[in-house]
Amino acid sequence: MKNLAAIVLAIGLLAVPLVSGYAQAEEVPMGDDGLHKPEWFSLTFKDINEDIAAAQAQGKRLVLMIEQRGCIYCREIHETVLTDPEVRDFIKEHYVVVQYNLHGQEEITDTDGESLSEKEAGRKWRILFTPTILFMPEEPVEDGSNAIEVAVAVMPGAFKRNTFLEMFVWVNNKGYEGEEGFQEYYNRRWRERQEAKETVNQ
Repeated sequence: MKNLAAIVLAIGLLAVPLVSGYAQAEEVPMGDDGLHKPEWFSLTFKDINEDIAAAQAQGKRLVLMIEQRGCIYCREIHETVLTDPEVRDFIKEHYVVVQYNLHGQEEITDTDGESLSEKEAGRKWRILFTPTILFMPEEPVEDGSNAIEVAVAVMPGAFKRNTFLEMFVWVNNKGYEGEEGFQEYYNRRWRERQEAKETVNQ
């Protein structure tokens, strides 16, 4: 699965559970399935290759955001991270986000052509945590690989605002194609922010 394991490991090293109250929470509409429904998320037929092509036509990249009812970390992401204007606006500009329900029965079509339910897809992709975000390739998949195999990066679990945003920036800049892994990239960006603060305070 290319560098997926290394990417997941690097993200895992940065994983810090979100603590309620670290930012001002903003209420987000809830659907009948118990998932939050930001108005800017895309509603599609969940044919992943078609969605990749549609995102590509807009100059964007497809992201699959997998959630489940009652997930406190999903709530924190929606209420305190995705409502942050800088985070929200960057993602809206560069990505098409499609929400998946880890236990849902809605039919999807995987990149390998298999039709199955969201729940079955969650098992097939070995999704253990919610939210889990899969960053899809820029072009539709033609080699018969499934979504987890072709994902250029995976964000497993909830992250604080800066880590969350930097992951979207790193993928948008195709950092996964370079020598600098996400953890190295994130550490460098953190040092740059600290140095900038010190310069301002001098």
